[in-house]
Amino acid sequence: MNNSLKLKEHKDILITKSPILNAGSPEDKRQEILSYFQATWELDDRLYDSLKTEEAFYMRADPLRHPLIFYIGHTATFYINKLILAGVLTERINPKFESMFAVGVDEMSWDDLNETHYDWPKLNDVKQYRIEVKQIIEKLIFELPIQLPINWESQFWVIMMGIEHQRIHIETSSVLIRQLPIDQVQNIDLFKICKENGTTPKNILQKIEFGKVHIGKDRDNALYGWDNEFGSFKSEIKSFNAAKYLVSNQEFKEFVDNDGYKTKKWWTNEGWNWVQYKKCTYPFFWLQDGSNWKLRLMSEEIEMPWNWPVEVNYLEAKAFCNWKSEKLGKKLRMPTEAEYYRLHDFAALPDQPEWDKAPGNINLEHFASPCPVDRFESAGFYDVIGNVWQWTEMPISGLDGFEVHPFYDDFSTPTFDAKHNLIKGGSWISTGNLAIRDSRYAFRRHFFQHAGFRYIESEEDVEIEADYYETDELISQYCEFQYGEKYFNVENYAISCIDLIDKYLNYINKSKALDLGCATGRMTFELAKYFDKVTGLDFSARFIRIGTQLKETGKLNYVRQEEGQLSSYQEFKLSDFNLDQYRKKVEFYQADACNLKTFYTDYDLVFAGNLIDRLYDPKKFLKDISNRVNKGGLLVLTSPYTWLEEFTDVEKWIGGYRKDGEPYSTLQGLKDLLSDEFSLVENPKNVTFVIRETSRKYQHTIAQMTIWRKK
Repeated sequence: MNNSLKLKEHKDILITKSPILNAGSPEDKRQEILSYFQATWELDDRLYDSLKTEEAFYMRADPLRHPLIFYIGHTATFYINKLILAGVLTERINPKFESMFAVGVDEMSWDDLNETHYDWPKLNDVKQYRIEVKQIIEKLIFELPIQLPINWESQFWVIMMGIEHQRIHIETSSVLIRQLPIDQVQNIDLFKICKENGTTPKNILQKIEFGKVHIGKDRDNALYGWDNEFGSFKSEIKSFNAAKYLVSNQEFKEFVDNDGYKTKKWWTNEGWNWVQYKKCTYPFFWLQDGSNWKLRLMSEEIEMPWNWPVEVNYLEAKAFCNWKSEKLGKKLRMPTEAEYYRLHDFAALPDQPEWDKAPGNINLEHFASPCPVDRFESAGFYDVIGNVWQWTEMPISGLDGFEVHPFYDDFSTPTFDAKHNLIKGGSWISTGNLAIRDSRYAFRRHFFQHAGFRYIESEEDVEIEADYYETDELISQYCEFQYGEKYFNVENYAISCIDLIDKYLNYINKSKALDLGCATGRMTFELAKYFDKVTGLDFSARFIRIGTQLKETGKLNYVRQEEGQLSSYQEFKLSDFNLDQYRKKVEFYQADACNLKTFYTDYDLVFAGNLIDRLYDPKKFLKDISNRVNKGGLLVLTSPYTWLEEFTDVEKWIGGYRKDGEPYSTLQGLKDLLSDEFSLVENPKNVTFVIRETSRKYQHTIAQMTIWRKK
């Protein structure tokens, strides 16, 4: 293409800045994005010049990852697949490639080896495909309508998504190249390693004062971002002491020499299982030849630079912190994400793309390797950003307000499983979005990246919120039923019930209420608007866990089934329903409604929603419940009267059968069972509700509500 820019100098490839997407003229921005795309593409191409042979592309550098032939195809097919999904493109280039190379999230548990054989295509065919894709993207950049700001809804956002995705894989592929046999790789002029080596400085702890931290950005942010970066988290961070330097190879060797890898007490259960499986006694990238130690870099082995940062996974870093804690008699650990940002704010570092020169070994602006831990200083601390990523104690989760981007719905949410810990600060090869303050990346704790760690001393315990996405299909259906959207203009079931009983609440005491069969707890929270204390009980511990989580955190994420294997990711907060202020008034417990403990008593209202036709002994329940309702109090029952033998033996049904040869309804059965202790306050009312199963399948049900007053 005649108008395409041609990059000639290495520095144009290596030193790039993230485009600012909300300022400048549209045509200048078009040219800037084109240059950014071309630099990214060429850097990706040049990275693979590090491989000596075609055979190296098909080797499994890591048994938990695809061979590199996948990744050179994956970064190209990603553009096409996302642009088709966004409606920017309508025709595929190579449907086979765009299927084979589509799914790149292939990391597994360390003991889940996948030896599946793939019929990978020839290298030259993949390279030719890449050339075709590059030409298409350049043409789109020239021709697509452009206006500022470029945001989530813009077609150019999808182009930026492809570019930043490619930059992620430049870094992760460099880690895989580092794991190939040394005779399969070679040095190239583009990547110059650090030649500095020397005495290792003694690490010391330095104080970081109390401060406020804000994590997350708004949709109008100037830079491209992944969905997990948007939202908000604010916290006040108490003072703590942080290590002046990243943990060096020298400092970590003390742990190795002290039989750290052979001593179970330093390791978490997960860590010790990993050590036993790997049978390792020192870090993965260390090489031992007798008493001599070397370090494996991306494409060469060098004499061990003891004053460079150690590169380990989270499990190793955690074991070191436990060992060091006992050795020093201090409470050491890695920082949380918020504590890392407190250090970052204390260092007052400029953000990429605002710096003139990177204030750390990052963005490929200094070296193509780590460097000494005392090379880049900021406010008395070193390597606050760059050199190697820094593990944190925190599993990744969505920030308040997290939303999945519709064109990449599986970027973040598969990692919201409490098994992927955040890494912060970037490495020497972190570029683009990877090198900005707001980036939020996470890896499984056993995985290797260009990552090390910094320890801190703090008396604060780390609280890990259960912020993963609920995937249990039944639980998710009830989350959607109780907190999700309205369907077919049918009001939320809890709201409908409250509306019907509201007028009776003015005439009773409102000290205690009981929600029986509470499921995920919506009615429990709604009743807390009226009562001083509300207890939610359910037979299912799975349901009770959701109610408890909502009480503790005020929010929940869940996976909603759409169609077949397609799902969407939903988030809600109690504050969305004006229920957050009532969290202290509710409690949730597992219980059997037919065999309640004696202390569940003295209630001014008992609500049993859609419960009686799912009990194994509803007659016993109704007989017992009268003892638990205060005089003048209310018993509210709702049910569609769907009697099934799989739940209730026929002889225990309340109604729905012939008695003495005549039809005997559930309503008549309720009157016969309850009339001695209760009076029916008005004629039964219908309550309609809809339960969503998939985007095209719904249960539309009409329950009957009866309201009874205790005599």
